[in-house]
Amino acid sequence: MAPSASAFTEMAWVVTGPTSGIGYRTALELAAHGTVILVGRSRAKLDDVEREIRSGGGNAVSVVADLSDVVSARSAATEIAALGMPIAGVLNNAGIMPLRPFTSVQGWDGAFATNHLGPFALTEALIPSLPDGTNVVFITSAVEDPERRIAVAAGFRGSRYISADASARGDWLSPGGSKLPGADAYASSKQGNLVTALAFAREFPRLRFNAVEPGVNPGSNLSRDSSVAVRLLAKYVISPIAPLFKYFTTPKRAAKVITTVLVNRSDSTGVYFDEKGRPMRGSVDAESPAFQDRYVAETRALLRTVPVDDLPSA
Repeated sequence: MAPSASAFTEMAWVVTGPTSGIGYRTALELAAHGTVILVGRSRAKLDDVEREIRSGGGNAVSVVADLSDVVSARSAATEIAALGMPIAGVLNNAGIMPLRPFTSVQGWDGAFATNHLGPFALTEALIPSLPDGTNVVFITSAVEDPERRIAVAAGFRGSRYISADASARGDWLSPGGSKLPGADAYASSKQGNLVTALAFAREFPRLRFNAVEPGVNPGSNLSRDSSVAVRLLAKYVISPIAPLFKYFTTPKRAAKVITTVLVNRSDSTGVYFDEKGRPMRGSVDAESPAFQDRYVAETRALLRTVPVDDLPSA
């Protein structure tokens, strides 16, 4: 049996996508609770965050990984486990809503790979080394729900999931899909985050799996391939006034909610939290255990096509 997380005083916290937006702010928050294990693609950007945390009296280590690449995600899990740190929490935050489709190293839809397949592979590979009671949080999005009014008004039409194979091909349900570039891929992949958290909560009762909808975050750098003008407008004009509107928030506020969920030592598991930290409901499909299990089983079947033997030698 894995050791209990409560047996340790100096905890470690894994954060993916920690170099900008919500992940960056959450990494800074978690630095007050122990060592932060920063997982991201850019060594230079990771080093910058690591230095900032250390300058504030905290501790951080970096693991370079590209979560759109399943082999890289699995390799990151191996490297994290090898650190030998008592992990108290894992935040699957890294995500993207690309305006133009791209493919991963495995040839899969880039959004689906980055948002769902990579985090799934990383988490599943980490599970054996996680102490009992570890909090694992997936950042999802309520745009997966076709009944979510604010999402529909913004142009989303909910998850268009057919199967993991179809999603890997970038094949989303039609007609009735979104005309907003990247919306169907994003909604479908973020539904994967939610159902994974809910399914894993049932499958691995010694751990705690929860999901957080962080609210509408204009300053999150989610659509990083949008124009410079759009990104600057979102970050410096819209983001500061975002909390004035329902469902809107900022990366800093979202980070505080996420940190609260991560450091919570209760037995809470299988809960979907909103941007204020209150329990909420997902779409009809996402709340169905049968659908959750199908999504997870299909994901595992797809990931088995990339052998674990493909991992680089130590």
